[in-house]
Amino acid sequence: MALLYSLLWRLLLVLVHINRALVSWFRVRLRSWKGRLWERLVAALLLPVALAGFPDHQKKLIQNPNANANPGNRTAGRRSRWLSDGRSLEKLPVHIGLLVAEEEPSYTDIANLVVWCMAVGISYVSVYDHHGIFRKNNSRLMEEIVRQQQDLLGADGSKYNVEFLSNGSDKHQHQVVSCRPTLKVLSPEDGKQSIVQAAQQLCRSVENKERSSKDISVSMLDTMLRESKNTPDPELVVKFGPVNSTLGFLPWHIRLTEFISLPTHRNISYEDLLGALQRFGVCQQRLGQ
Repeated sequence: MALLYSLLWRLLLVLVHINRALVSWFRVRLRSWKGRLWERLVAALLLPVALAGFPDHQKKLIQNPNANANPGNRTAGRRSRWLSDGRSLEKLPVHIGLLVAEEEPSYTDIANLVVWCMAVGISYVSVYDHHGIFRKNNSRLMEEIVRQQQDLLGADGSKYNVEFLSNGSDKHQHQVVSCRPTLKVLSPEDGKQSIVQAAQQLCRSVENKERSSKDISVSMLDTMLRESKNTPDPELVVKFGPVNSTLGFLPWHIRLTEFISLPTHRNISYEDLLGALQRFGVCQQRLGQ
């Protein structure tokens, strides 16, 4: 008898649990159905109001989607953003180096980088590749820079014109117009080889008794290696490519330079360059005494 009562009690408990589950399910379904019904009712009430208040100029835009696509507005917006980004950085390099450690350099992408650097307020840009391709074809690079100035900056490109300094002299090999951000195109000849040549020149001067060995100093060598006293050392070098080396980039000038590596310069975006500048802006340089 006790066994029978136990079975009946368990059966009643199972029925209670089933009842609770069914009640909870119906409540959820009813609540969901009421919510959907309410949303549809509100949408039906607001639809005539939205259609009645649709602005005429929005209708014109639907008929002519390119009506407000003014290239001048886009150019001004980009230029304003670049200037704002440059001012917002903790620190902005006066001189930046673009070191291409890839086999096939892209003139268009390097030209974009040069124009972006000028637009954010960087005064000196040096472009370097290990094979000297840009140095051998500097006129092609300058043509591409002028083209990208026009595409990216429009009529205001004249405010960011480049003074192109040839290596070995301060004469202008090419000058676009006025504002004077300075571009230098470098090759390995401007790196270790220039140090070797300066040392050989000093040795010959001592041999010819033009100088005494006691006269040779670091400052003398420094003067011989600096082609333009008005060009500061680069504070930042952005290296493009998988090679973990400076590849002979101005070894005399990069004692205090920060290096930041990016995977490639091909199809690079402005955001990639801005990210590198932001990393430079927050880096701490402990120079010591």
